[in-house]
Amino acid sequence: MKIAIGADHGGFELKKSIVASFTDAEFVDVGCTGPEASDFPDYADAVAEKVALGEVDFGVLSCRTGMGMAMAANRFQNVRAALCLDAATAVLARQHNGANVLCLGADKVTPAQAAEIVKTFVSTSVDESERHARRRAKIERAGRLSDFSGLAHDDPEVYAAIKAQVEQEDTEINLIASENTSSRAVRLAAGSVLMNKYAEGYPGKRWYSGCLPVDAAEELARKRACELFGAEHANVQPHCGSSANMAVYLATIKPGDTILSLSLDQGGHLSHGSPVNFSGKLYNIVPYTVDRATERLDYDALERQALEVKPKILLSGASAYPRAINFKRIREICDKAGCIMMVDMAHIAGLVAGGAHESPVPYADFVTSTTHKTLRGPRGGLVLCKEKWAKALDSAVFPGMQGGPLENIIAAKAVCFREWMRPEMKDYAAQIVKNCKAMCKAVADRGFRIVSGGTDNHLFLVDVKARGMTGKDAAAALDAAGIVVNKNTIPYDTESPFKCSGIRVGTASITTRGMKEAEASLIGGWIADILCDISNTAVQADVKAKAKELTSRFLVP
Repeated sequence: MKIAIGADHGGFELKKSIVASFTDAEFVDVGCTGPEASDFPDYADAVAEKVALGEVDFGVLSCRTGMGMAMAANRFQNVRAALCLDAATAVLARQHNGANVLCLGADKVTPAQAAEIVKTFVSTSVDESERHARRRAKIERAGRLSDFSGLAHDDPEVYAAIKAQVEQEDTEINLIASENTSSRAVRLAAGSVLMNKYAEGYPGKRWYSGCLPVDAAEELARKRACELFGAEHANVQPHCGSSANMAVYLATIKPGDTILSLSLDQGGHLSHGSPVNFSGKLYNIVPYTVDRATERLDYDALERQALEVKPKILLSGASAYPRAINFKRIREICDKAGCIMMVDMAHIAGLVAGGAHESPVPYADFVTSTTHKTLRGPRGGLVLCKEKWAKALDSAVFPGMQGGPLENIIAAKAVCFREWMRPEMKDYAAQIVKNCKAMCKAVADRGFRIVSGGTDNHLFLVDVKARGMTGKDAAAALDAAGIVVNKNTIPYDTESPFKCSGIRVGTASITTRGMKEAEASLIGGWIADILCDISNTAVQADVKAKAKELTSRFLVP
């Protein structure tokens, strides 16, 4: 057993007596080393950090009352410090609250009493029953308010906005296909002091001094990205998915060159060549479409078009395509057409990482992605490429496209990539797809037409115009019922982009909350209830109450 122990001058003698009374424990003494006046938070911090890092099994702290030590230690995440005055409270602190740091008051207990309390504390097991586990989880979670609680004093208006977002996430069902919920670890890295550092350039080759810490974080992110996706090279600096796409264009082609990409109204993305986007303004975009009858990609037709157009880049990937993409077939087309194969896997990156969708990395010259969506990391961008393109890509990102990278976000990307290396994430990725199929079926069973007839990934599209409404109106009605989706164009849409004929529905966020097929089917039924009568406010109110009850049982991380 390993115990970190610390005390200020008031608890110094008690600390010595505790160490002397144990023969079967290894103590890591962080100080103080004498009776001279010292500041108790210094030792509380040192012990709490070791407990939080898992370097020791327990922590013990002493000062004159024990109260200051407990207050200081409890500011650390994953530390539960308890002030105990006797063996009975030590038992309860461990059993019920899972305390891992014991705080003692040198003026409140004798050395003999302290020894008994410590021995009782470290020998008592935590009660793993549901009621106590639930309460301990609430301590650690703190309603997610502890993440930003300092703002309540420093900027109450911003605090209120963030709190409102927390409450919205907690009580509504988020089915936006491009959204997800990041872990607390990702959020902590994103909000870290790494945001203070300018780091133009790359690890080991910066324009500014003092970059060793951010170099380490960025190298972790880059190497983990390569390991996770099996890539030869990764650039983790792009600020977003559009920046990642821009970097590939800058690295490979010139303004006016031809890109063959999926049309926006067919499920493509703005940065794939929309005329209102930089991509459409700078490059000659030739769109390809899905088959009008099946609403799926026709690879033979794509091959004929590629051979005719002779693009410099054939870009695949989409923001609203519900079917699996055959990257091997696209590689064959690119080889025949003599063009670069570029894949934007922003929407399916988590499915790829978890093995629930074929990876484009073995086939493509470049793979771009966001790091949120199904990947559930921070909002940011990523580019993977073959080693032969590494130098050109890095130069395109910096200095070609942007200056100082967001090193705090890059650190959060590193955290995200590490999370995806856990074995259970394969089950998570598979569950996203299972949930999507279950929800899609529930909606289809109520008579709604599903674009392409179903889904293979994390999203599906509902043709609501076939039932006499616009996507805009359908999304608004669902929003009023506590179910958040977005209006979306569907292939060969006849409505304006501001109204649309469809809605896009995604299951990544509810899967992150722990929901499975039963809940997905239930939500699909609620969607159908609302869409069958979008002006029925009574139905909306009923579904909203049910949605709130459901979400209360599946907490956001």
